[in-house]
Amino acid sequence: MAEVILEHINKRYGSKHHAVKDFNLHIEDREFMVFVGPSGCGKSTTLRMVAGLEDISDGVLKIGDRIVNDVPPKDRDIAMVFQNYALYPHMNVYENMAFGLKLRKTPKEEIDRRVRDAAKILQIEHLLGRKPKELSGGQRQRVAMGRAIVREPKVFLMDEPLSNLDAKLRVEMRSQISQLHRRLGATIIYVTHDQVEAMTLGNRIVVMRDGVIMQVDTPMNLYDFPKNKFVAGFIGSPSMNLLTAKVTNGEFVLGGSRVAAMGLLARSLKAYEGKDVAMGIRPEHIGVVGMTDIPRGNNVLKGKVVVVEPLGAQTDLIIEVAGQNLTCKVEGQAIVQPGDDIDLLIDQTRLHAFDMTSEDAIDRGTPTGKRGQADTLNLGYEYPGVPSSAAAPVIGLNKV
Repeated sequence: MAEVILEHINKRYGSKHHAVKDFNLHIEDREFMVFVGPSGCGKSTTLRMVAGLEDISDGVLKIGDRIVNDVPPKDRDIAMVFQNYALYPHMNVYENMAFGLKLRKTPKEEIDRRVRDAAKILQIEHLLGRKPKELSGGQRQRVAMGRAIVREPKVFLMDEPLSNLDAKLRVEMRSQISQLHRRLGATIIYVTHDQVEAMTLGNRIVVMRDGVIMQVDTPMNLYDFPKNKFVAGFIGSPSMNLLTAKVTNGEFVLGGSRVAAMGLLARSLKAYEGKDVAMGIRPEHIGVVGMTDIPRGNNVLKGKVVVVEPLGAQTDLIIEVAGQNLTCKVEGQAIVQPGDDIDLLIDQTRLHAFDMTSEDAIDRGTPTGKRGQADTLNLGYEYPGVPSSAAAPVIGLNKV
């Protein structure tokens, strides 16, 4: 396998469209790196430049110890899995997986070994004699991955490979790709617009917007320490609530409700006294009085229920607070109805704040590990008498 280094990479289409802007990234050997962002942000364009399918306007691209700016795609030692599986309909699974190796005049015995090894890894040994039309969507996707695996490349490039699958199959294939990465110890660059895929698969995530890197970090560091409003709103599902509040005596004031910040964030807010900021709180860090173990103090928001979304294991509530809507995630069933008045408790250890003009995060700390708030200590985000590990649990979204 190999590391991939992008130094000051730019992509321009003519003089008007600057698709990728000064892109700098060092992808470690055997790392699973995910590019995520909305449509048109430049993530697939960047991947195609790594593959050699797009010319680089400026900058240097290295795969391993080679500069590959002018190296043809076939000589870059990469394999790509596309959104469109592009299997040959007249060939069976074995022939589809072997085709690229035949073109390279690989010996027959070596082709057979690689195809059967890849089929075993992907659990498609029983499908080798079938044609693509006889396969399900998930099986076709495994064949497309098998075709890439047999190449034994230095780097795997995956461009939204699961977007054509239904929700259940996507979950299954995410698990398959994660296991595949562990088995092969491969360097993988994976493009998706689905932040759940990004959080569950990536060792690190690149969040992009309009051709620019917004932030690069581990999933949980992005979740707990977003650098700006865009990252805060993009990472997490449902996304973070961002409410306009005035800072008064170090507290967030929304209508008649007040929420006190704590720790490092409280100190950082002193510079914003009397100003409006965007207060950020994730739906899972809000509780309903009587249905949560969040301690009650100077952290109550009074609101009115707008929508109730029962999901079985949880209930999502959309609540109007001081003319603004927020989403609250309640475990189990919440016995409330639209129109009910409700008191919410905000977990003060999980508050965020953002500058209204720059949209940059107001400093709540810098992660010192890979698991976000859980392994970053001395931030002052602990309730009295409650261990910091209880106040900031490790959420099962990431593997390291």
